[in-house]
Amino acid sequence: MLDLLFILLGLFLLILGGHWLLKSAVAFSLRLSIPKIVIGMTVVSFATSAPELIVSIKAALDGFPDLALGNVVGSNIANLGLVLAVTIILGSIEVRRSFYTTDWPVMMLASLLFFGFIFFDGLLEQYEGAIMFIFLFIFLVYLLRFQKQAVVDELPEDDVLMPLYKSVLFLGLGGTALWGGSELLISGAVGMASSLGVSERVIGITVVSVGTSIPELAASVFAILKKEKAISVGNLIGSNIFNLLAVLGITSMIAPITVMDETLLTNDIFWMLGISFLILPLVFFPKGLRLGWRDGLVLIAVYTLFIFLTLN
Repeated sequence: MLDLLFILLGLFLLILGGHWLLKSAVAFSLRLSIPKIVIGMTVVSFATSAPELIVSIKAALDGFPDLALGNVVGSNIANLGLVLAVTIILGSIEVRRSFYTTDWPVMMLASLLFFGFIFFDGLLEQYEGAIMFIFLFIFLVYLLRFQKQAVVDELPEDDVLMPLYKSVLFLGLGGTALWGGSELLISGAVGMASSLGVSERVIGITVVSVGTSIPELAASVFAILKKEKAISVGNLIGSNIFNLLAVLGITSMIAPITVMDETLLTNDIFWMLGISFLILPLVFFPKGLRLGWRDGLVLIAVYTLFIFLTLN
C-alpha cells in the first residue's frame, strides 16, 4: 500500500515539475533570444535527465551496475517509443532541418560511441566516461554558438516576459519536483517489482526507466498543450543524448560500470539503436519533416513489443 502511495505522489510531483520547468524554459528563451529548440536541448534536458543521473550514480555506487545501465538504455527506448509516441499522437509535429543535420546524427553518434565502448568487453571504464562527457561538452558549445543564430520561434500571444527571479524560481522548483517525484516513484515501483521477484535488469529496463522517463513525458505533453512543440522535440532528442553522454559518462567516471546480465548487450542495446534509427525514416515518410499520429502508433507498437519480450 505504501509503495502505491509513493508511485501516485511521485507522478503528481513529476507532472507539476514538468509544468514549472516548461514555464522557466520559455521565459529563458524569451529573455536570452535563444531558439526554443536550443533551450529544450539544454535547460529542459538537463533537468529531466537529473532522475536518470541520480538513479544511475546511486545504483553504480551501491553495486547494482545493471540497474544503472538498464535505467539509461530503457529510458532512451521509452523516450522515443513511449514519450515521443504519446506526444505526436496528441498533436503532429513539424520537424526542422536541424533535426537531420545535427540533432539525430549526434544522438546516433552518442549511441554508437556507447555501443563501441561497452559491447566488446562489457565494461564502461572511467576514461571512456570522460570521453563521452567531453563529446557532450563539444556538442553543447556547438549548439549554443551556431544554433543561437537561428530564427527565434513564433511565440503564442500570451507569452510575456517573466521577471528573472521568477524564471530561476520556476527552474529550481521544477527541477526539485522532478527529482523528488522520481525518487518517490522509483522507490515505490522498485518495492512493488522486487516483491514480485523480478530481476535487477528487468526492473531497470522497464519499471525504473519508465519512471525516470515520466519527467520527459510530463514536459513534452505540457509543451504540446501549450503549443511549444520545438521544446518537446528538442527535449526528447536532447534527453537521449544527455542520458548517454552525461548520465553514463559521469556515472562511469565515478565508478566503472560492469555488465552483469549479458542480455543488456545481446538484446536491449540493439533495441535502443533500432528505435533511435527508426525515427529518421518516420520523419520523412509518408510526409516530409513531419511526425503524426500514425508514426506515434508505429512507435507505440515497437515499444509494446519490446516490453512484452523483455517480460517474457
